[in-house]
Amino acid sequence: MSARTILHEADISRALTRIAHEVLESNRGADDLVLLGIPTRGVALARRLGALIGEISGHPVPVGSLDVTLFRDDLAQQPTRSPRPTEIPVGGIDGRTVVLVDDVLFSGRSIRAALDALQSIGRPAVVRLAILVDRGHRELPIRPDFVGKNIPSARSERVNVRLVEHDGVEEVTIGA
Repeated sequence: MSARTILHEADISRALTRIAHEVLESNRGADDLVLLGIPTRGVALARRLGALIGEISGHPVPVGSLDVTLFRDDLAQQPTRSPRPTEIPVGGIDGRTVVLVDDVLFSGRSIRAALDALQSIGRPAVVRLAILVDRGHRELPIRPDFVGKNIPSARSERVNVRLVEHDGVEEVTIGA
């Protein structure tokens, strides 16, 4: 079975614009807001969301990255993963609303690792989760606050997010 495209460039752009508005509404503005992307594609998405939120609100939003590699529960099975740098914006996360941003939510294990990594850095007032694609099949009680698209999928299917920043193309595909 070949992969089929489920989100095109315009769909991704609309989803991110909607998420940006939802984040602002939920937070009642951009004050004390920090976006942290989970590498790799979550960082690019967080940067885009930060730019959109800044345009909409008129206030710049700090954006950084949060590497979860060393906090994953499958590190022993995949020891070849190499950590990427975590970049926490100036001002830190203590007492602020942190929005974790990732491309696909599947089992919830990466987000659990992100919560552990976040706890090792500081204590945010609130943590929210923004996901481009929620494909279901959760193994942990984790639910996103902001979702670009819910995509029902079989556990055996693969959802691929391709972004211009990393792949030179903008699409989300699903296939075997």
